[in-house]
Amino acid sequence: MAYEREGGDDNKIKFLKSRAREDFATAYKFSAPTDKQGKFMNYNRFHKFEKRGMHFQLFEEIFSKFSLPENPLICVTPVVDGEILSSE
Repeated sequence: MAYEREGGDDNKIKFLKSRAREDFATAYKFSAPTDKQGKFMNYNRFHKFEKRGMHFQLFEEIFSKFSLPENPLICVTPVVDGEILSSE
């Protein structure tokens, strides 16, 4: 899902997290990133990319499909077998 919101990043992230369960039903689905052997990337590996600011590279296909601006604010919600794994 994509939204345009006013306000600071913290409020925007809070908004995105609050929408995760509702948005999941109508969201476009993309496969999880894979490594060179074709294995799905686990969340710990993703977190390492995120800490280095490299996680945007994993979403290039999504960004280009929806013509998003450079450096969009993103909120990743892990979903495993249709179950949302979220702290909110």
